[in-house]
Amino acid sequence: MVNRMQFYIDGAWVDPVVKGKSTPVVNPATEEAMYEIALGSKADVDKAVAAAKRAFETYSKTSREERIALLTKVVEVYKGRMKEIGAAVSDEMGAPLPMAEKLQAGAGLGHLMNTLEVLKKYEFEETMGTAVIVREPVGVVGMITPWNWPLNQIACKVAPALAAGCTMILKPSEFTPTSALIFAEILHEAGVPKGVFNLLNGLGPEVGAAMSEHPDIDMISFTGSTRAGVDVAKRAAPTVKRVSQELGGKSPNVILEGADLAKAVTGGVMHMFNNSGQSCNAPSRMIVPLSKMKEVAAIAKGVADKTKAGDPRADGTTIGPVVNRGQWDKIQALIQKGIDEGATLVAGGPGLPEGVNKGFYVRPTIFADVTNDMTIAREEIFGPVLTILGAKDEAEAVKIANDTPYGLAGYVSADTVETARRVGRQIRAGNVNLQGVPNERSAPFGGYKQSGNGREWGRYGLEEYLEAKAVAGYNAA
Repeated sequence: MVNRMQFYIDGAWVDPVVKGKSTPVVNPATEEAMYEIALGSKADVDKAVAAAKRAFETYSKTSREERIALLTKVVEVYKGRMKEIGAAVSDEMGAPLPMAEKLQAGAGLGHLMNTLEVLKKYEFEETMGTAVIVREPVGVVGMITPWNWPLNQIACKVAPALAAGCTMILKPSEFTPTSALIFAEILHEAGVPKGVFNLLNGLGPEVGAAMSEHPDIDMISFTGSTRAGVDVAKRAAPTVKRVSQELGGKSPNVILEGADLAKAVTGGVMHMFNNSGQSCNAPSRMIVPLSKMKEVAAIAKGVADKTKAGDPRADGTTIGPVVNRGQWDKIQALIQKGIDEGATLVAGGPGLPEGVNKGFYVRPTIFADVTNDMTIAREEIFGPVLTILGAKDEAEAVKIANDTPYGLAGYVSADTVETARRVGRQIRAGNVNLQGVPNERSAPFGGYKQSGNGREWGRYGLEEYLEAKAVAGYNAA
């Protein structure tokens, strides 16, 4: 039975310092509260940080072999809890159950396994003249993770931090706490030393702020909205701690003249609707040849019409609800804004899907004839809403693609891979996918501009948690 009213600090489940503060966790498919979770305070943060600081003295000195053995055990235990994790994610943020079990829980396992392979081969020391360059753990890390891909974001922070020799405090989203609590149980069972990993639930303005400002936290790793990321950075500045951020996106999906239109458009719409559009790297701006706008809109409408929004536990459901009432209201307002500003509504629109009378469900929505100055082309909607923009040629497509304050991802489909490569190199984003090829888990993930400044996944993710020390004269004759 998952313990939702305690925190995991210094290797044990403990009561909050200040008891009685809690919040309900609501099932977005039913709009009903499932249970309460305890909320922490600055006092809990202080307690967790003290534990992590003590543990760092010994854990930072562990050998590569010891950390390999530890991560190997974490992977083994995690595999046995994947169905339970999937069920929790499905209930708390609305992902269809098969998708939650395979992709949501699977993403966490993938990052654990990938980090383990990186750790086995990573060179923590290198020679430069008389100097040796030593890579050492950065210290105590504060981690703040979102609700949309909860295990993906937890694992791609915790795994490299463990591999690097860091200790940590995790504040997961209050909307998806159970999968994080299960993760704490997994680490405990795997034998992570006490104080190395600590978890407390809480709200951003209280616990998140206390972590960002804490003088004994050496680094903050934050994933969430750009607005919240700015606040974290401001609070972290006085203590000059490292801040690694993965923030919002409004990613262009450039489909060029000569591309396989049916394949590229169908794939782009399906990707956009995956996870109910609640992905920071979702291809939300489809940029197509102006002359093909009607043809593209028709293909996209066909995909939307086959996309079934419904009960996450029901057979045949393509997408579930969005996470909460606040998100639903925001998405509805932006859909209406698209209509008001003159975009052509091709599919979906405001309100609940047909046959649905409760739950935070959004109709799979597509707008065509969108211009890049419209609100729906500028703001991150974070729901199953696709905007289709027209470009007269390749140069204009690239210009539109880069005309955004974000730079997390970009997508290019072309007649040849050579063309896709040429255009992909011009897109100002941290991740560019060509010809429908998915992300490479060993390659870095992160953004340009207001999409963030850190990199996660693989070797680059490990290096976020390491400091470089140059010891001159180490190799002097």
